[in-house]
Amino acid sequence: MKNQIIQACVEAFEKKGFSETSIQEIVDRLGVTKGTFYYYFASKEQVLMTIHRRYIDELLIQQKELVRRADVSYTEKLYGLIRVLISNITPLGNSARVFHREYRHLNETHMKEVREKRNQVRLIVEEVIRDGIKAKEFRQDLKADIVTLGILGICNWSYQWFQSDGMFTDLEVADIFIDMISRGIEYS
Repeated sequence: MKNQIIQACVEAFEKKGFSETSIQEIVDRLGVTKGTFYYYFASKEQVLMTIHRRYIDELLIQQKELVRRADVSYTEKLYGLIRVLISNITPLGNSARVFHREYRHLNETHMKEVREKRNQVRLIVEEVIRDGIKAKEFRQDLKADIVTLGILGICNWSYQWFQSDGMFTDLEVADIFIDMISRGIEYS
């Protein structure tokens, strides 16, 4: 039931927004009582935080697995990181939209945790770019922090418009982004 509550909240928050969704709507959607909701969650915000943790923790796991690989160049690591961000659209699309749009409704303690994890995601990408610059895989004049923010902006915004049943698959979109980015950062 806990996962059903989370999924119902993801769908409702994505459609109506966190503030406009009531607990009553969630339980009505599931055909359960508010007592059932409160058995699993103390508040609507706790569900929102659970959505955030699940989403970002999964991204961090995938990122860390990729960057630990010694058999992969920095270029391949960066491309893999882009694919991780984009390929999660299909399985996590609604959660991603909720993550990016509704985090402002978290209390300060939760907001701090989310910011720290978002910074981890950013710093992993930035470190790969810095290491790629040192290894002369990327242009020497790049500003790794700004390039990182650009990459994250491109990837994160795609959650707003990408449709899994659209013209391109998530991996095709990732490859288009990779091609566009690589033309600007590769060392020549």
